[in-house]
Amino acid sequence: MLKARESMIGSLVTDALELAKAANGNSDAKSIAKVVLTSDSYRITALNRAREAALAYRIPLVNHVLRVAQTAVMGIEIGKDVTLGKGVYFVHSLGVVIGGDARIGDRVRFYGNNTVGTAKDNGYPVIEDDVWIGAGARILGPVRIGARSRIGANAVVLQDVPPDSVAVGIPARIFPRKDTDEVAL
Repeated sequence: MLKARESMIGSLVTDALELAKAANGNSDAKSIAKVVLTSDSYRITALNRAREAALAYRIPLVNHVLRVAQTAVMGIEIGKDVTLGKGVYFVHSLGVVIGGDARIGDRVRFYGNNTVGTAKDNGYPVIEDDVWIGAGARILGPVRIGARSRIGANAVVLQDVPPDSVAVGIPARIFPRKDTDEVAL
């Protein structure tokens, strides 16, 4: 149980550092304090880390109560079996739904009103590291979104997206990112 507590504290510190970089461009003490004290995104990830700890301690009722509170207060629904990576950034959290056992990588950005997963039990998305998901985008079914990809606003993704790609449209069409040479530097 001590390991679960240390893991939660380590995750909260890492989340604060990553969110400070994402929101303010750096991770100095002032930026970290601002994120911890004022950011909805940090509160969402902190609640989710507490939920993960409740599951690790086998206290399902606490997980459920925190999930209901997270939905009611923050306007975001994250399923009980969802895995969030480090520094997941909810730029606008309202209306975000992440269901089932979706796996969200490190430093993924959600720009609001997103749906990840489906109501069916046919598998859930895996979103790799450093992906940006535009406002209103839907990622449905057992698909994999490759690292550093960008999902356009209102796109409906029904197929795998390779790393360093852009997905736009309904259903989403996939194109290589043109700025990946700059990213590789």
